Amino acid sequence: MTSLICTLQDHRDDVNWCAFSGKLFATCSGDKTLRIYNTCDFSELPFSPLSGHGYGVHCCCFSTCGQFLISCSTDATTMVWSTVTGEIEAVLEHPGRSPVRICALSPDSAHLVSGASDGTLALWDFPSKQLHRTGAVSDTTMVACSFSPCSQVFMSGSSYGDLRLWDLDMNQLLAEKNAHDLGVTCCIFAPNILSGGQVVQFRLASCGQDSHLKIWAINKFSSGGYKMQLLHTLTGQSAPVLSCAYSSDGQLLVSGSVDKTVTVYDANNAVLLYTLNQHERYVTACSFSPTLPLIATGSMDKTVNIWRLEDRCNDHGGKSLPEQSAPTSSEGRTSAGRSKLLVSDWSEGDVSAWLVDENLEGLVDKFRANNIDGTELLSLTKETLASELHIESVGLRSKILRKVEELKSDSVCSGIPDEFLCPITRELMREPVIAADGYSYEREAIDSWINQKNRSSPMTNLPLLTTLLTPNHTLKMAIGRWKTSH
Repeated sequence: MTSLICTLQDHRDDVNWCAFSGKLFATCSGDKTLRIYNTCDFSELPFSPLSGHGYGVHCCCFSTCGQFLISCSTDATTMVWSTVTGEIEAVLEHPGRSPVRICALSPDSAHLVSGASDGTLALWDFPSKQLHRTGAVSDTTMVACSFSPCSQVFMSGSSYGDLRLWDLDMNQLLAEKNAHDLGVTCCIFAPNILSGGQVVQFRLASCGQDSHLKIWAINKFSSGGYKMQLLHTLTGQSAPVLSCAYSSDGQLLVSGSVDKTVTVYDANNAVLLYTLNQHERYVTACSFSPTLPLIATGSMDKTVNIWRLEDRCNDHGGKSLPEQSAPTSSEGRTSAGRSKLLVSDWSEGDVSAWLVDENLEGLVDKFRANNIDGTELLSLTKETLASELHIESVGLRSKILRKVEELKSDSVCSGIPDEFLCPITRELMREPVIAADGYSYEREAIDSWINQKNRSSPMTNLPLLTTLLTPNHTLKMAIGRWKTSH
């Protein structure tokens, strides 16, 4: 479920775009300004609003590190702002001095692309702020741009209705000329990179004046060629869809429409999850936070709504507590009561009771002295038993580990959905992240794997194109809901 947590009403004209960084949130408007907020409480920064554009601001985006904010305007400029001081770091004048409608920064912050109303594209070297290449599509307006997660290609969308893929030398790699009837309004790459065999696949969402939200597969072959395939057409809105955005894990997709609604989809299964109806006019902008379960939506009603995705988990070390009051002590739980908990949620008292049940009561004091709870129990190794718990008997160490493995096996057989288990440890994930192979893993496990296994995929054994790990908030919420219901 979702809940509206606040509404920002600072702009004096249409809100055209909104964007999150890790700690900041930015909006831009037809009132010629940008505004920046802290995501902790959505208080406006002291130097906000940012004023420098001569006309309305159409788009804004943060650099990956959050140090810079980029904006573009009808005044034919793209500006780079410092998020530390609010000062203008650079003013990039678009070739031909045509109004700039869209800007996008590559995930590696090496390149910036801007698109204008005369159909031209300008590709800038972002560190030096120098023009790198230009390109154009005649008789159209560029209204959408997005870089792939590998930063090596980008997609553009125009008012003519086409989607075109470009490389960093401004060569067209493919073109889908009738992607949206009457025109594209937005396009965005999912953050995931899917690989298998001789093919690397990206996902792209696009929306348009045809009232459709579409999900595409962009396949890159080992030969260097690309192919674009339509996977899903989503029709949850009844009027032109003006904006769309992926969550940072690629699992959710949000869109805003002329029908004043916001829709949230399961991106993998193309299933409508929520429809939000709080705006009074067209919804022109939407964005997911990369670090928090938040969605922002902006509108021609001059407001920005901030929504929280509820996972029904409160903040108790990642554990789901009953909706009634949480138990103040776990002492004296019976085996039956303990069995209703996941082993990873066992307290030190639960571990002690388990030792007694397994005729290992002689170890209770030693385990208590070392604060062994369920999580620590599942991570025990022969080395830690010998060096840290000082259990000298080889046979006893083996017996303990055998009993722990039985616990893990019992957990797997007790109905835990397989997708909730880390492929490496086969344990329920607490901090699931998505790797470049498209699979989700426990963060600690995949970090260790990458550091030890020379960047190969645990599932495919193919090289990982990047070691970037994306938090899988959707999976974490699903695990939380499952834990609560069980």
